[in-house]
Amino acid sequence: MGKLTELDLNGFADVLASKAPVPGGGGAAAYAGALAASLCAMVGNLTIGRKKYAAVEEDVRRLTEQAEALEKKLVSLVDADAEAFEPLQKAYAIPKDDPGRAETLEKVSLFACSAPMEMMRCCAEAVVLLEEMYEKGSVMLVSDAGCGALLAAAAMRCASMNVFINTKPLSSEEALALEKEADALMDEYLPRAEKTAAAVMGRIRKERA
Repeated sequence: MGKLTELDLNGFADVLASKAPVPGGGGAAAYAGALAASLCAMVGNLTIGRKKYAAVEEDVRRLTEQAEALEKKLVSLVDADAEAFEPLQKAYAIPKDDPGRAETLEKVSLFACSAPMEMMRCCAEAVVLLEEMYEKGSVMLVSDAGCGALLAAAAMRCASMNVFINTKPLSSEEALALEKEADALMDEYLPRAEKTAAAVMGRIRKERA
């Protein structure tokens, strides 16, 4: 199989649903995070150039550029996550009485954590961008900012599972540090994402009333 990121939407969904070992939850998390960043960029691109938002245009332009870069980074993590699976699969196939198994498993498990850990960091960035974009972007697009916040939160939760499943059999300081960072990211940024989404929903329902 070539790069997962070269598949179209139907192709990606089909291979995700198939018996192929990758992509899995990690790839799906990265793609969901990319969609969150894309929604942030969408709000920005549809705000830039409008006279009503001239006072914040430079801020919106900055947010848009950052969101577009973040989207590309998260998309690249789809393939990065898949590339880490094969060595992990091979390590688990090593006989349990092999004296080098534990060291090899430790190494490849930590490597398998690298992509989902980076996804979590990127999702945290997306939450921050969406917070500001919600405040400064077009009022006609608040629902898109809210959807982005929810997608970023979901992607972060999913990515965390892919961190914890790989650190579970480990007890090294490096593994524990990854778990600590993952917990800290969720503790700080999930509530912020929910706050933005709640503000959007409140604004939408109030306007209708």
